[in-house]
Amino acid sequence: MRIGIPKETKTLEGRVALVPAAAGDLVNRGHEVWIEQGAGLKSGFKDEDYTRLGVKIAPDAAALYEKGELIVKVKEPIEGDLQHLRRDHLLFCYLHLAPLPELTRRLLDIGLTGVAFETVELDDGSLPLLAPMSIIAGKIGVQVGTHLLHQPMGGKGKLLGGLPSTERGKVVVFGAGAAGGNAAALAAAGGANVVVFEKRQDRMEAMMRLGNNVTALYPYDEVVAREVASADLVIGAVLVTGAVAPHVVTREMLKGMEDGSVVVDISIDQGGCFETSRPTTWKEPTYVEEGVTHFAVTNMPGAVPQTSSQAICAAILPWVNKLASGNWRDSKPLLRGINVEGGRIVHPALQGMRV
Repeated sequence: MRIGIPKETKTLEGRVALVPAAAGDLVNRGHEVWIEQGAGLKSGFKDEDYTRLGVKIAPDAAALYEKGELIVKVKEPIEGDLQHLRRDHLLFCYLHLAPLPELTRRLLDIGLTGVAFETVELDDGSLPLLAPMSIIAGKIGVQVGTHLLHQPMGGKGKLLGGLPSTERGKVVVFGAGAAGGNAAALAAAGGANVVVFEKRQDRMEAMMRLGNNVTALYPYDEVVAREVASADLVIGAVLVTGAVAPHVVTREMLKGMEDGSVVVDISIDQGGCFETSRPTTWKEPTYVEEGVTHFAVTNMPGAVPQTSSQAICAAILPWVNKLASGNWRDSKPLLRGINVEGGRIVHPALQGMRV
């Protein structure tokens, strides 16, 4: 099969879907692999790193999409990509369509088959292609939130870990999956007092094992409002597979926070889990609502493309192999990953959305 790897076009997105070694493995399996010129540069990979392994270089996006049958990219297609996509393309990338009816409509009009990384689901309900980027986003959430608490950034001027004679900072995390769990672990390791809201007992137990400065609670509304009001940093990492994220923090709750506090919405790809969230970019990553700094960048892992590209590639390569083999419809996880096909919405979580 002819596999195409386009350059990412989202604002300040540095990732590439397949690193040279992975692309070389596909060539060795008999596939014809094309990559758009310069697609790997921000991740630290030159075109020569690909060509020496048998990968072919397309001079621009038009040529890349013309050559490719299976299009493997990182982020959802935007205008520069959509004009090149065709009905016969098999698109494999993050799509996050639930909060994007306009993009969904465009993909339906094109008629292609779109398999989303975030909805490739194993029999146990786990999401193997979402996990690595969630881990990175969780860590970035704490790093960015810590920085935004600095006074020159408009923050309240609080050091999360504290020191003798001062209070520790307080971090509240919603969700204890890959993103939330890693956010909680990093915040706890830095010395902050951490409260994690989670519904699953096994995940609550895992959070408690992180240390004596971590508390795991069930998200009762009254308890959530109390803990958010006294938080310095709130991180949202709530996920319903394929669906719009539920709001776990209301505007009224936000009003109870001190000015200069920070919220980081990792769930923003699925619409956001704070009532006051709206998508931002790495170019203009923050805004202030009710005196609280909001960070809601929709491609958080794109800020560390060397790490992110290596991680996502290792996760997706076995599935790229399946898709390119021609008998991928024998794979239940990949079938669960189909979002749109032939002008129809396929994934159950998207059924009924207005497009």
